[in-house]
Amino acid sequence: MWAELGAAFPRAGGSYAFLREIYGPNKAGNWLSFLYVWQLSFSAPLSIASGCIGLSSFLAWFWRGLERAPMAAVPSLHYGNFAAVAVCLLVTALLYRNLSQVTRLAWVLFGGVLVAIGGVIVSGFAHASAAGGWSFPPSPALGLGLAVGGLAQATLIATYDYWGYYNITFLGSEVKQPEKTIPRAILLSIVFVTAFYVAMNLAALPSVREAAGHAVAQGTTRLQLVAQIAQSAFGAWAGRLMAALIIWTAFASVFSLLLGYSRVPYAAARDGNYFRFLAAVHPRHGIPHRSLLALGFVAAAFCFLSLTQVITLLVITRILLQFFLQHIGVILLRVRRPELQRPFRMPLFPLPPLIAMAGFAFMLINRTSALKGLAVAIVIALSGTLIYLWRAQRMREWPFARDQM
Repeated sequence: MWAELGAAFPRAGGSYAFLREIYGPNKAGNWLSFLYVWQLSFSAPLSIASGCIGLSSFLAWFWRGLERAPMAAVPSLHYGNFAAVAVCLLVTALLYRNLSQVTRLAWVLFGGVLVAIGGVIVSGFAHASAAGGWSFPPSPALGLGLAVGGLAQATLIATYDYWGYYNITFLGSEVKQPEKTIPRAILLSIVFVTAFYVAMNLAALPSVREAAGHAVAQGTTRLQLVAQIAQSAFGAWAGRLMAALIIWTAFASVFSLLLGYSRVPYAAARDGNYFRFLAAVHPRHGIPHRSLLALGFVAAAFCFLSLTQVITLLVITRILLQFFLQHIGVILLRVRRPELQRPFRMPLFPLPPLIAMAGFAFMLINRTSALKGLAVAIVIALSGTLIYLWRAQRMREWPFARDQM
């Protein structure tokens, strides 16, 4: 889906441009694209904050005091939250420069990511070999409801883990030969991410039983599992090195996310379909600096939530207010505009979007405490719709356009 839409509409903003084009720029597409950017003003900072919070958990490998709570009245707030805020602000500052400098830095960060992935896989398999391989005791019997709920929660986390492969669509207007580059980048990303994801999980599986012993321990301990595996396999120095590489990887992830997402509010504001304040381009660096700063500061505020809260709110909001609309839209576009030039066509259409929507519905319905996340997404949708209608009435846009009166 992403490859087909990205190649057909290689514009800044990714899903913003897709929804606007699919549902009509002078029709409902005006509202849905605004609503997408509005939810992105929450979900994008949540995504960025999740990387910063995860990074701070590995900083605790070096500075053990980060897991302590500075205020007894707020035990859920840790020094690690302030470290996450600092990381978010640092990334924002590094991106506040021209794109050529950002590209060079991105390649350096990407090199560190590959080293980290290799380190997780090698140390995991070495630890598994020393520990006797992949033999596990029988799993305890689970009731159907508990098993389904656990599968839904695990699928939600896996969905979050795979996000990012479509980031190139946010930069569609800045990509050379987008009709070829965008599909190729997306498909290769999926292949490589799947291979790395499976390999890393296989490498970590023998240590999952040990991690289960920390189920009631602090979240920081569980998040540091890969560093503990490296330490068990090769010694203390390997644990420190792996923790440093994971920090590098999380930093690169936050860097990439903020870079891509900052183009979306800018693209909408430039079209007059979002707050015009965000349409500004830096006179020297040529970047959408106000959009960048806005998302960076909101993400810093979200760093005071827990990692579980951030991921759950992010996934549910994005599914309801972006992915469902986009999957339905790609089907409607095939029906309504069969003549549209599509440099890349989705194979097995329409099975991929239908299967994806079924999977999303399974995650949303079968999770424990599912109503809380759904309520947040509904509030975001209603507030965004009310703001859109207020702006549309003032600007005489759909559904208040003069030619529709």
